[in-house]
Amino acid sequence: MAIEKRTWAEPFKIKVVEAVRIPTPAEREKAILEAGYNTFLLRSDDVYIDLLTDSGTSAMSDRQWAAMMVGDEAYAGSRSFYRLESAVQQWFGYKYVVPAHQGRGAENLLSKALIKAGDIVPGNMYFTTTRLHQELAGGTFVDVIIPEAHDPKSLHPFKGDVDLGKLEEVIKTYGASRIPYISVAATVNLAGGQPISLGNMKAVGELAKRYGIRVILDAARVVENAYFIQKREPGCQERSIASIVKELCSYTDGCTMSAKKDPMVNIGGFLAVNDHAVYEDAANLAVIYEGLHTYGGMAGRDMEALATGIEESLHEDHIRARVGQVLYLGQKLIDAGIPIVQPIGGHGVFLDAKGFLPHVPQEQYPAQALAAALYLDSGIRSMERGIVSAGRNKETGENNKPKLELVRLTIPRRVYTQAHMDVVAESVEAVFSERAGIGGLRMTYEPKYLRFFQARFEPLGA
Repeated sequence: MAIEKRTWAEPFKIKVVEAVRIPTPAEREKAILEAGYNTFLLRSDDVYIDLLTDSGTSAMSDRQWAAMMVGDEAYAGSRSFYRLESAVQQWFGYKYVVPAHQGRGAENLLSKALIKAGDIVPGNMYFTTTRLHQELAGGTFVDVIIPEAHDPKSLHPFKGDVDLGKLEEVIKTYGASRIPYISVAATVNLAGGQPISLGNMKAVGELAKRYGIRVILDAARVVENAYFIQKREPGCQERSIASIVKELCSYTDGCTMSAKKDPMVNIGGFLAVNDHAVYEDAANLAVIYEGLHTYGGMAGRDMEALATGIEESLHEDHIRARVGQVLYLGQKLIDAGIPIVQPIGGHGVFLDAKGFLPHVPQEQYPAQALAAALYLDSGIRSMERGIVSAGRNKETGENNKPKLELVRLTIPRRVYTQAHMDVVAESVEAVFSERAGIGGLRMTYEPKYLRFFQARFEPLGA
């Protein structure tokens, strides 16, 4: 008897709800004006559906909330730290763990511990905070991702893969002694949430080992990456998500973790490494920048929630539903003819602002303008991932001009329903139908670092 294909549903039921309101068109216009057309500067009370980020915005489970009640708030030697350490060792396989208040705290510790002035850090596309910490420590990031990652229309299943030839060329050009580590993200955020394959990760590890160079993983969304490996990479279909994650990590020497992503906590992170000398340096730096090495800027209760969240993130039904919701929204937009990054990523749908607004030059911040237009239409908050996020060349001061100019619709985990995704799709379609009326912006305020968080804009001609 043939098995009928059935619609899947979320593997949870809702216990607690938070009321939201839909701001009126007049309220939205006032709010975006006061925010300088930067969605990061909007107040959450003025937002209907918040797709700014999946970082720290997920819903924790009853088990995570229960775990918080047994948090040990001892300043030194908290038992909650040892539970977190054990979870990292069990599920990721690294030996030593230094907690941090969030991912960028771990990036700071790593950069200060390993990078010196003049160093080169190759990686599969930059991430904003990662690159800044590398630069502040005196390093220079070099992109070694495959060319397909820069093409939103490419259907390559693993656009997060490292170009091995390019990586080896960088090593030979600068010398292994100037490369403290290779920075590998799983998945690649600024490419549209695109995964790296297991085979490529293994090859990177082997190449690095040959030259005596460390590999450090950005593991914030490693579970989502493992899901794509399970679905797309030959020979992995029958493997568990947990086993794929463990193998991915085994080809690296350590990781930074923003636990506000896959592990579904509201705050927290860690640096995990296998080299005891690196651990000692990082633990010592943590005392300066984070807190004692057994809490590192996290409360005991948050470490308990994180330890539970790591294990929950690996549940097969959870990750299928999590990525499934992103795929649902992305497919609706594809069916409507909306230009998005394909294949659809793991944590969000990325609108191709160049394809959406071909009449707006990149120097006029089309992705920023599109994010503002989407908010004005429906109160949905998204974020820019283009020329504003790329910042300026540290040598020339000129704007970096990435090939990808994107607006990210980021889906928090276990927060919104499919009906919310329908509302989002309808709004994007409405804005697309009126796209000819969307103009460019000029920047009126630019902070020194990570300008996309706090920059302000106004419409051209205002």
